[in-house]
Amino acid sequence: MNWEQLLSLKRFGDTNKRLRKEQDETRLGFEVDYDRIIFSSEFRSLQDKTQVIPLSQTDFVHTRLTHSLEVSVVGRSLGRQVGSKLLKKHPHLKEVHGYQANDFGAIVAAASLAHDIGNPPFGHSGEKAVGEFFISGNGKQYKAQLTEKEYQDLCDFEGNANGFKILTQSREGRDGGLRLSYGTLGAFIKYPKESLPKKPTNHIADKKYGVFQSEKEAFIDVANEIGLARTKNVNDNSYSRHPLTFLVEAADDICYTIIDFEDGINLGLIQEEFALEYLIKLVKDSININKYNALVNTKDRVSYLRALAINVLINEAVGVFMKNEEEILKGIFSTALLDKSKYKAQINDIIKLSVENIYQSKEVIDKEIAGHEVITKLLDTFTTAVINNFNDEANTYDKLILKLLPETIKIDEPQLYKRLISVCHYVSLLSDSNAVLTYKKLRGFQFN
Repeated sequence: MNWEQLLSLKRFGDTNKRLRKEQDETRLGFEVDYDRIIFSSEFRSLQDKTQVIPLSQTDFVHTRLTHSLEVSVVGRSLGRQVGSKLLKKHPHLKEVHGYQANDFGAIVAAASLAHDIGNPPFGHSGEKAVGEFFISGNGKQYKAQLTEKEYQDLCDFEGNANGFKILTQSREGRDGGLRLSYGTLGAFIKYPKESLPKKPTNHIADKKYGVFQSEKEAFIDVANEIGLARTKNVNDNSYSRHPLTFLVEAADDICYTIIDFEDGINLGLIQEEFALEYLIKLVKDSININKYNALVNTKDRVSYLRALAINVLINEAVGVFMKNEEEILKGIFSTALLDKSKYKAQINDIIKLSVENIYQSKEVIDKEIAGHEVITKLLDTFTTAVINNFNDEANTYDKLILKLLPETIKIDEPQLYKRLISVCHYVSLLSDSNAVLTYKKLRGFQFN
């Protein structure tokens, strides 16, 4: 892979390439990507989607929207620092093509901003609920009518693949989806492969998958345009990661490790003395003890340590990336950047404490159980109505249900898979509260 191709400014849906040296510096293409994502309705819905605590009424707990904004800020810093170092290492990128350090920051920031845009309601438990509907619920009846990969898409419904669908799918009046640059789309694709074969290697890029069968052609187009290297699985559409994807992943890892931990402390799920001890181990080389001791409340102390910890991990991720840049370009660097960090033990300690005290807390489990029931009911009702309508067997109730679907959801596709993935896509776009509200309608509850 080469940086000139990887940094493609060509927009998805365009036929002509765009040269960096011809760009308007006040309205750079990669920065336009960021704007288009942040103004999209799909991004706005993240304000009411679960990060850690589902349906939380606490104002300081992060939602998917605040999490995504913070990841984009960290991603921008990572991209700019790496970009500055890459331009020194590969001066022709600046001297010949006109790239600047901020270009790398803009790509990583935009891809980071969108990294959770495809997540369904109720976080990862929402993904599991969709999958289990098709594995062991009423959706299992469709297995025989689908290809292996189509069925696997549904059984392992993946927010990353759904995000790529949101960013690229055309509809009337919106050809090419959000029409982002190929460089940003490439950096967004965390797992550049189809749902099968499942986890064919131990490479981090094979951990999950990143494209539904419905977007396979768009995925191949992006991979070819930016020159992603094909993996050894020549019979399947599997590619090496865009190098900047490692920075998007690092930004997400940094934020959920440190900021979810901060949420747990502020909620009282993690005792302050444990929290401060763990964070101080991470920042012991950069902490100003006098400044720290002057802080009089928990929130300020944790905030100070959080800022230091994020800065430490940004610098660490940049160092690991640059040390391994050649392997990354060859597609043979196989782990997350922070897995190579000298702070891996401290990071793992923090994550372990978060898992025990936050992710497995009674509040989270109770809400995940409710979310599972909500999503299962929505999928069962809408898939039944869509299938019955296609087979000219829709009853009065089915016809009423179909009126709840927006025009953008295609219910008359001749291919069963596309009808099913469209219903899953619709459910995924609902916010947590809207999913609950729709569930109540289907259950016949009265409300004002």
